[in-house]
Amino acid sequence: MRYLIVDDNESFLEAARALLEREGVDVAGVAMTTAEALAEAQRLRPDVVLVDISLGPESGFELVRRLVADDLAQEGTVVLISTCAEEDVADLVAESPAAGFVAKSELSAEAIRRVVDGASGRPGT
Repeated sequence: MRYLIVDDNESFLEAARALLEREGVDVAGVAMTTAEALAEAQRLRPDVVLVDISLGPESGFELVRRLVADDLAQEGTVVLISTCAEEDVADLVAESPAAGFVAKSELSAEAIRRVVDGASGRPGT
């Protein structure tokens, strides 16, 4: 599975990419803005897109809606990430077409798989 990571913090992008690649994930690309994310999603057609809830002045929630509406990602293949606690954003995540949420402090290939598999109804591996 190929991943695209979208976050406005370059240090986090580098750390997340390194962590996930060590865990066997193919990180096909990264983006720091909505425009970059849409272009990379069009170019790469990733299987999973990780989107930070807060992209500086931009909204990760709006990006998720655009990815799905523009057929650049399927519902259930976008995972929202944030430094916020899950309970602080649970209602907003539930209202979005994202598969779910993973706190940045808990980011791992397994945590992402659980969210994506749970959204698709597949049992986790």
